[in-house]
Amino acid sequence: MLPIRPRPFPVPVRPVAAPRAVLLLALSCALALSACKGGDGEAKAGEADKKKTDAVPVEVARAAARPIAASYVGTAALEPRAESQVVAKTSGGALAVLAEEGRQVAAGQPLVRLDPDRARLAVAQTEAQMRKLENNYARARQLVGQQMVSASDVDQLRYDLDNARAQYRLATLELSYSTVMAPISGVIASRSIKAGNFVQINTPIFRIIDRSRLEATLNVPDRELSWLRAGQPVDLQVDAMPGRHFGGRVDRIAPVVDSGSGTFRVICAFDGQGVLQPGMFGRLSIDYDSRKDALSVPRLALLDDGEPAVYVVRAGKAARVAVKTGYSEGEWIEIRDGLKPGDQVVTAGKVALRDGADVQVIGAGKAPAASAAARTATKAAEKRG
Repeated sequence: MLPIRPRPFPVPVRPVAAPRAVLLLALSCALALSACKGGDGEAKAGEADKKKTDAVPVEVARAAARPIAASYVGTAALEPRAESQVVAKTSGGALAVLAEEGRQVAAGQPLVRLDPDRARLAVAQTEAQMRKLENNYARARQLVGQQMVSASDVDQLRYDLDNARAQYRLATLELSYSTVMAPISGVIASRSIKAGNFVQINTPIFRIIDRSRLEATLNVPDRELSWLRAGQPVDLQVDAMPGRHFGGRVDRIAPVVDSGSGTFRVICAFDGQGVLQPGMFGRLSIDYDSRKDALSVPRLALLDDGEPAVYVVRAGKAARVAVKTGYSEGEWIEIRDGLKPGDQVVTAGKVALRDGADVQVIGAGKAPAASAAARTATKAAEKRG
C-alpha cells in the first residue's frame, strides 16, 4: 500500500507590477506623438513664413470714375499769320531810312525814301512826248475831214498817243516806287538797308511780321482725321514760359493726307496777347471729346507686353486681366471693359509678377518702402530675364 502524501494548500497569487520597460515605452510613444504634432505645426509655420517671404511687394491703385478728356497732343513752333518781305521795286540810292527793327508800323507807312531824280526825269520825258502826240492827233482829226490826211495816218497817231500815255503812267508809277511803303501792319523783324546804300530793284530790305495772330501747324496722323474739326479748343504750353497755358482754336484743316508720312495738316490760331512770339516752340493739346464719369486707372498699371492688360489683386494673389482701353489724359487712361469700380490694379512691381503670384500690398503710409521693394523686385526679374 502506497503511502499517502499530504496535498499542498494553494498559495494566493498577487498581481505583479508592470515592468518599468513597458512604462518607458508608453512614455516614449507619447513624447514621439507630441513631437510629431509639434513638428507639423512648425512646418506649417515655416511654410507660411516662406510664403510670406516669397510674396512680391506691389503698390496698387483703385479703379474709379473720374472725368477724362480725349485729346490729340503734338508739338510745333509758332509762326506769324501774316509776314512780308519788303523789296525795292525800283533802283536808287537810299536818302532816308524811316523805320528801325522792333518798331510797329502800319500798312502804307513810308519806310525808305530813294533818290527820285531819275524817275522824275522819266516822267517829264514821257509827259512831253504824250503832249506832243495829243496835239498831233487833234490836228490830224481836223485835217481828215478836209481829206488832207488819210484815215490810216489818224489811226497810227491814235495808236502812238495811247502808247505814250501808257509810258507816262509807267513813269509815274516808277516815281511812286521811290518811297518804299509797308505792305502790311506789323513789327519790323529785320532791316538790311542803311541810309546812303544803293538799292537794286527787287532787293529785300525789310521783313515785317504781324504778331497779333500766331499760328502753329501740326502734322496729325490720318487716324485722327474723323475726330478733329475747325473751331475745337486748343491748349498751348510754350517751353519759354513753363506753367503758363494759352488758349486757341483749330483755325482750319487741310484734309489731304500726305502719302509719304500718312499725316494731314491742322493749323491752330492764337492771339499774340503781347506775350507769345513767333518762333516759340510749344506743346499743343486739342480736346475733341470728354467723359464725366469714365472708369480710369493710372497709365502705369497697363502692361506693355502685347494686348492691353493689368494685374488685379484678388485674395492676396495677382490675376492678369485683359482690358479694353478708351481715352487717355495725362497719367490716366479709361478702361471700358475688364474692370469694375474698386478693383485694385498693380501700379508698381508688376514686372516681377506672374499670373497667380502671391503679392504683398504695401499701403499708402509705406509708399517709400513700397517703391524701393517694387524696384528691387523689378531689377531681380530683369536679371532673371
